[in-house]
Amino acid sequence: MGNTAGPPAGKLALSLSPDQEAGPSQQLPDPSAEPAGAAEHSPAVQTKIIVPDPQAMVTLLGSRDRLLRLIEAELASDVHVRGNEITITGGPADNAFAVRVFEELVAMIEAGHGLTEDEVTRIVAMLKAGTAERPADVLTLNIISRRGRTIRPKTLNQKRYVDAIDKHTVVFGIGPAGTGKTYLAMAKAVQALQAKKVNRIILTRPAVEAGERLGYLPGTLYEKIDPYLRPLYDALHDMVDPESIPRLTQAGTIEVAPLAYMRGRTLNDAFIVLDEAQNTTPEQMKMFLTRLGFGSKIVVTGDITQVDLPNGSKSGLIVVKEILDGVEDVHFAQLTSNDVVRHRLVGEIVDAYARWDATQTGANRPTAQIRPDRRSSHRSRR
Repeated sequence: MGNTAGPPAGKLALSLSPDQEAGPSQQLPDPSAEPAGAAEHSPAVQTKIIVPDPQAMVTLLGSRDRLLRLIEAELASDVHVRGNEITITGGPADNAFAVRVFEELVAMIEAGHGLTEDEVTRIVAMLKAGTAERPADVLTLNIISRRGRTIRPKTLNQKRYVDAIDKHTVVFGIGPAGTGKTYLAMAKAVQALQAKKVNRIILTRPAVEAGERLGYLPGTLYEKIDPYLRPLYDALHDMVDPESIPRLTQAGTIEVAPLAYMRGRTLNDAFIVLDEAQNTTPEQMKMFLTRLGFGSKIVVTGDITQVDLPNGSKSGLIVVKEILDGVEDVHFAQLTSNDVVRHRLVGEIVDAYARWDATQTGANRPTAQIRPDRRSSHRSRR
């Protein structure tokens, strides 16, 4: 990665400062050999980065240099920008890490993807974690696009979850609120329908927390069920033209129904998503999974920390992992608070509740759990 005769247009060019050159064999330090910040007593060196594309430079720095300030705060090396030249000053390992950060950011731009503060933070976090996957590959994986909006995974665990859906027939997405479990599953369902891999989409969830007892609610059956299925419709409206949804539902191409409606059916050539699965009993979970027909795929999503079953009933989502452990073509994807793509505080709230819950034992443990309003729009999950 020494000096080059001339960088290709639009590509990131790396060069060592003249006083550090030692010939064509000199290499930038391998960041994996020593963590960033570990060589704080090493003599400071300079590494220069040239970004030939002026437009890429504008996107890289952000409006009024807001992204540059965030990048500087995330790096141990000092960063100085003049024109299209970025000068990094620090220890060899810190500089090498900074170069990798800028490489990933420019790769995002070259893929036609704009940068946000959240994406910059996630790229740095993935590089610090030493993951095998390139952050740019994770954050530029498009699932579906509609009216200029693109749905894609935003974290490494989300990408692994999406990849698992491609590879396996039955996938369980387990994690806290805001991690995109259901949203990404539905996006994959729409993608499969558009690619004609399936003939229909079936979206289902337990209608109410108290064992699907709907009789006491006012109104028609549809009016009773609708509030509990509304989040699925909200997410669907983000992915399919709203005008076409009534036509697709009337034709049976898209079906949104309570879990009780699945009993006695065999679902062939379908992409089936079960949401809020933590509120199924083991018997309901068995009933649902055995609906699987030929050419179909099942994705089950839920948050095992928010079980609303009455009288201490076991959650089918909690016990199913033990039951199906080792079964071929069944995959369990675990998402964490690090995968929350809502407001930053949501992840911190999830962690705070987890810490509090860990301190509760026996009689001190509350019988009811506080949970957010599930009927709010899923738009913030992206």
